[in-house]
Amino acid sequence: MTRPADPGHAREPGHARVRVDDQGIATLTITNARSLNVLSTPVIEDLRRALAGLRARDDVRVLIMRGSGEKAFIAGADIDEMAGLDGASGRAFISRLRALCDDLRDFPAPVIARLAGWCLGGGLEVALSCDLRIGGAGSRYGMPEVRLGIPSVIHAALLPRLIGASRATWLLLTGEDVDAATALDWGLIQKLAGPGELDAAVDGTARGLAALGPLAVRQQKRLLRSWEDVPLPQAMDESVTAFGEAFATGEPQRFMRAFRDRRR
Repeated sequence: MTRPADPGHAREPGHARVRVDDQGIATLTITNARSLNVLSTPVIEDLRRALAGLRARDDVRVLIMRGSGEKAFIAGADIDEMAGLDGASGRAFISRLRALCDDLRDFPAPVIARLAGWCLGGGLEVALSCDLRIGGAGSRYGMPEVRLGIPSVIHAALLPRLIGASRATWLLLTGEDVDAATALDWGLIQKLAGPGELDAAVDGTARGLAALGPLAVRQQKRLLRSWEDVPLPQAMDESVTAFGEAFATGEPQRFMRAFRDRRR
């Protein structure tokens, strides 16, 4: 059952604020996670609960993931917490972060990362788990884990696929960060907003997605995820099935009729 969106209502369970407007654009904001939006266990758990609630809503057409303020999207995992980890608790901590990233990758609607300021370590892994990444003019990106005595893991494995093995090797072995223009050139982000234009760029992209057929967009995201793991002939077979399923919903007919009417 669809629950109506309430554009004026914001819910804040500790570290996650959720808002859904009347177009089905959801915004999930990290809150009360220090000035740079660091990922501690309580922050990760609150974000996962918020995502589970949004996933259950069929009125959500697109999700914007963002940090509070302009200093950082997420500046990494909580070093104070990590400094006290041992082997077992280290595996548990990184597994929680992996689950958060998987929640974003598997979210049924498209996810846009609004990337202001620093995007480092676990924060970059969260960004890589989103479908679309839009960076602000002053944003910077890096995987500095080796400088803290640990390797970059879990969704850092997406880097060679997204930006190539050579560039991924540089980021992961040196721990250096890159500026927004380099991130765009490398394909780390897909769009770079001008100074003061990040919100407009994110909002425009979100509204464009929200205006599309929601069933088709969700189908396309499922196919994109499936294509990452299957041989090309199987990907094509799945596409044929999905194409037929789309027409069974009636959504293509509505959009095609509207297109023909506009053309006339």
